[in-house]
Amino acid sequence: MENDAQRLEQQFLDNIGIATLNQMQRAFIDAAANDPNLMLLAPTGSGKTLAFLFPLVYKLDPTSRSTQALIIVPSRELAIQIEQVFKSLKTGYRVSTCYGGHSMKLEKNSLGELPEVVIGTPGRLSDHVNQGSLDTSAIQTVVLDEFDKSLQLGFHEQLRDIFRKLISVQNHFLTSATKMGRLPEFIPFDNPPVVDFLRQQQESKLELKLVRTNTKEKIQNLMRLISHFQGESSIVFCNHREAVDRISLLLGDHGYEHAVLHGGMEQLDREKNLIKFRSGVVNLLIATDLASRGLDIPEIKHIVHYQVPPKEDAFIHRNGRTARMHASGQGYLILAEDEDFPEYLDEKRMEEVVIDETIASKPTGFSLLYFSAGKKDKISKGDIVGFLIKIGGASNNDIGLITIMDFASYVAVKSKIATGLVKKLNGEKLKKSKVKVAEAT
Repeated sequence: MENDAQRLEQQFLDNIGIATLNQMQRAFIDAAANDPNLMLLAPTGSGKTLAFLFPLVYKLDPTSRSTQALIIVPSRELAIQIEQVFKSLKTGYRVSTCYGGHSMKLEKNSLGELPEVVIGTPGRLSDHVNQGSLDTSAIQTVVLDEFDKSLQLGFHEQLRDIFRKLISVQNHFLTSATKMGRLPEFIPFDNPPVVDFLRQQQESKLELKLVRTNTKEKIQNLMRLISHFQGESSIVFCNHREAVDRISLLLGDHGYEHAVLHGGMEQLDREKNLIKFRSGVVNLLIATDLASRGLDIPEIKHIVHYQVPPKEDAFIHRNGRTARMHASGQGYLILAEDEDFPEYLDEKRMEEVVIDETIASKPTGFSLLYFSAGKKDKISKGDIVGFLIKIGGASNNDIGLITIMDFASYVAVKSKIATGLVKKLNGEKLKKSKVKVAEAT
């Protein structure tokens, strides 16, 4: 690696508080220095985002006032997550993020300023390309992150529309957590060099266990199982959003604190629930396969398959949320008497467990506060910490994860002081403007 790249790498690592890159990231960055078209295959949670962001940034021209790089992702949540990682690097380059549910007007205004990097979902990016609001003439690097997922979700036509407008691209990076066959016809090359770290998945320490139940007691068995997790971070997967909502209602009736995530929710609700889960305000997430890939949800200890996914790929991706990169974790399959054991699993290799008692659950001790100010108001995490301490009387130990969005911010605080903080802070000035502060429900 050249000296300039080495210097930038160390600077970026210092900015995000990481001592060194992992083996997969190093291998991909080194390969990208020599191969203009490259595919990365690595498990969920292995750090693919940093792997492609570093070479992408190295290829940007600081003297060019133009959009030079495009990152295409299958979901809004992943787009937002990559934007946050990019900004945390503090590269000095501008980034614009485009996805459904976001203001089209704001996106057009942002794209009109020609940010060096654009991140977006296929549908929204296709809209901007067709309407002429995204200038693709100088884009030289394209990343298709989780590209197989975009194809599975039916974005083939939108991706084809986008690639037709990419006339200056010199570098293509494709990433995925699963191997796939032939590349689609709109990708202008075949058989690219592959950096393959999927074998690392086989070394994870995932324990798979089977919970058998009769149909009527399936939800009761789920509750008993969850109670034994004792506050450790867990995801319960369902195949359909209706099942997520039904289970959420039943768990809520029995006092189990949790968040939900599925594609039928409003974008703001999805983002807020992910923030609750990431910040430890709740330790249980009930979700569809939307939560199985790409999202930055660290240290999941338990995965529960309340409904069996029809395909093995979905099962693998769900389990990929735990036992990540050699860590340990546990996966549970809850199977009712009228449900078939999946053909892609070996029943003999799964330990059967019986959960016959419920253990009292432990509250997390944290609540989530909403602030009506965000990035567009030039608010920083330091501003919020100062506001909480100076005006609210909180201490550093009372404050958890702070998440700043475009027009709002969310802060995890200890539950015992949450109500008092709302009373003290609501309507007070934060950076010369009055803010609304409330407990996020």
